[in-house]
Amino acid sequence: MGVDRAETLAGLPLPGERLRPMREEDVAAVAAIEAQAYVFPWTAGLFRDCLVAGYSAWVLEAEDATLQAYAILAVGADEAHLLNLCVDPSRQGRGLGRRLLQRMVELARWHRAGRIFLEVRPSNPAAIALYRSEGFIEIGRRPRYYPARDGREDAIVMALDLPS
Repeated sequence: MGVDRAETLAGLPLPGERLRPMREEDVAAVAAIEAQAYVFPWTAGLFRDCLVAGYSAWVLEAEDATLQAYAILAVGADEAHLLNLCVDPSRQGRGLGRRLLQRMVELARWHRAGRIFLEVRPSNPAAIALYRSEGFIEIGRRPRYYPARDGREDAIVMALDLPS
């Protein structure tokens, strides 16, 4: 999907922001945000692998081209999976995550996915609240899914049906 078509979707950035596909040259900045946001971050190699695999990887940048947030969506058959959504910790609480999540949901719809899935840590109440406020519901748990300081942490599996 080209950028021009994507720009017509919901979850549009606000004036002074730009939402665009992630490029190879963004990987270092994306990995730096990831490392600031998470104790167990994805590596730059994982982000590169997502680009090579052709996943829908997007960045939200400020007017000065500073990356503020990013998200990665995998779509296959009639399902979508939100693999990662992260906002720079210094820019959280400004609605960036919500706008990016809305864009990923619209991308899943554009790809004709009937449902979008995600995993979230139970220790991340802000993310859980965001997902619930956008209509995601808990459908299960993945035991010991995430690495944690004291071993492993479960994942809450959430889903949103995307009626056609």
